[in-house]
Amino acid sequence: MEREIKYGSPVLEGVQSAYRVLMRKVYLWMSLALAVTGMTSFYIASNPGLLQTIFTSRGIFLMLIIAELALVFILSARIMKMSFATAGIMFAAYSVLNGVTMSFIFIRFTMSSIAGAFFVTAGMFAVMSFIGFTLKKDLASFGSFFFMALVGLVIATIVNAFWANSVLYWVITYIGVLLFVGLTAYDTQKIKHMLMEYGDEVNDNTQKLALLGSLSLYLDFINLFLYILRFFGRNDN
Repeated sequence: MEREIKYGSPVLEGVQSAYRVLMRKVYLWMSLALAVTGMTSFYIASNPGLLQTIFTSRGIFLMLIIAELALVFILSARIMKMSFATAGIMFAAYSVLNGVTMSFIFIRFTMSSIAGAFFVTAGMFAVMSFIGFTLKKDLASFGSFFFMALVGLVIATIVNAFWANSVLYWVITYIGVLLFVGLTAYDTQKIKHMLMEYGDEVNDNTQKLALLGSLSLYLDFINLFLYILRFFGRNDN
């Protein structure tokens, strides 16, 4: 027989407590990963020799990109088959690698424009995450749309890397902002539903689900920031 959980019962209160703890961990780990990425980027940008080595060597830069993609793919596909400690280390490693590859922004843009773009991103992210968390309408039906839009955005970005069309550049930028604004709300609601369904206690498995949610929101924030930086950034040169 299924266990009956009544409102106000110790069992239900325990489930709700575990869910709240896991949701806090989602945002805590996301924030820590962003901090690691930011500090790594700043450190690399503060070392001209290291910066030159990374961005003048196509081989090194390509290896970094491949390593990033591999870590995201492995974490997304196999996180439930690895230990929580291993998953956490891989997420931290990804945050560092992403910081290395993002260090170019400290060369291309002023500190004030980077800070401005960050605070605008943080505000937009907070609003959309709150909407996703509180919205009663189920956003699951938008999943396929967001996936197709993301694929289209990647293809358009690759094409424009060779074509270098300014009109397409700004079209991609506007679409990128709108897409990751929508994904922030979508992913927040998805994480909420996932932890409400499976987060009945805090253990290795439910913490890995929370970590996976942190990765999703981290990627949403980083991508939203990079697109917003195109609007608010000022070139140093």
